Amino acid sequence: METTQELVITRIYNAPRKLVYKAWSDAEALAQWWGPAGMTLTVKKLDFRPGGIFHYGMGLPNGAMMWGIFKYRDIKEPEQIVFVNSFADEDGNITRAPFHPAWPLEILNKLVLEEHDGKTTMTLSGGPVNATKEEFEVFAASIPQMEGGFKGTFDQLEAFLAKNQ
Repeated sequence: METTQELVITRIYNAPRKLVYKAWSDAEALAQWWGPAGMTLTVKKLDFRPGGIFHYGMGLPNGAMMWGIFKYRDIKEPEQIVFVNSFADEDGNITRAPFHPAWPLEILNKLVLEEHDGKTTMTLSGGPVNATKEEFEVFAASIPQMEGGFKGTFDQLEAFLAKNQ
């Protein structure tokens, strides 16, 4: 069962595609911008290749740690990254989201980067895979909140790109 309702976010960055791609593919870069504003990021492992993983921990303001993992499916440098994102434990095992018992275990994401006149259009689209009907419904109902959360994350990406040109 595949989702019929995806999260789709498009942003234009005043940066070359090569730099935006590096921000997604380099551990030091990811540590500076990935995740919600106000959290710190710990990169436990980055093996950036098809079949590889990005395992990370997000430090919450209250001191707690929330873990996540990307499992890379397809990479076409510098224009596309396809990955499955999940909540995880510190050992990289997929876990349920801490905020909802019916949040999908796996979200398939496709990141596309297109450069025009030195600016990069970044489109991230994603939706649940291997999910129940309830998980699809919870995901679809949460799209407005996810758009808000990604806005903060992608604002941090914009600041990172501005600093590193």
